[in-house]
Amino acid sequence: MSNASNLWNEFFKVKKFRIEFFVTLLLLILFLVLLANFLNYVEARKGIVLNDPVLNLFEPVDLTWLTFSLIYVSLFIAIIFLIKNPSKLIIAFQGYIILTLVRIAVMYLVPLNPPAGMISLNDPFVEYFGTGQLLTKDLFFSGHTATIFLFYLVSEKKLLKIVFLISTIIVGISVLLQHVHYAIDVVAAPFFALGAYRLAFKIKRNI
Repeated sequence: MSNASNLWNEFFKVKKFRIEFFVTLLLLILFLVLLANFLNYVEARKGIVLNDPVLNLFEPVDLTWLTFSLIYVSLFIAIIFLIKNPSKLIIAFQGYIILTLVRIAVMYLVPLNPPAGMISLNDPFVEYFGTGQLLTKDLFFSGHTATIFLFYLVSEKKLLKIVFLISTIIVGISVLLQHVHYAIDVVAAPFFALGAYRLAFKIKRNI
């Protein structure tokens, strides 16, 4: 823990890093609030229902408890380990900001209605920052799958990468089994996460 404290002390001694950290934190909060309110707009909008051959293979199963257990445990683990490395934590925050911005843009351009037979997946965090409205149309692409995969990309330790990769796969499969997402939502998510991570890394190197 002392090593982590020393890293943060050294980090905050540099004015450039201090500014970058607080600006990143402010943007993260703003984009989380923006996303929550944007999802309420999406929910009121009409979209189309896709005929998904993957979802047609099975009846929906309620796996909400498993999905959110993995999501929030992954988030907790990521924070515990990333907080020891200021540079990695900022990259994770910046990657998530870019991912959120891209997700808003893509959802705006691709209006979808939820799959037939969907069992609702209630995200308490999003509902808290929004209006409490049940969200069912935050579809393309899967934010939960993309976020955990972003943790995988940012992590350096092999064991952590394995944990986050397995969690990504299980969450992706779970939201499909629950008919919360179309198959394309889940398949595309890691690629968007990879793009956001690389862009964040590139921007940081050029600042």
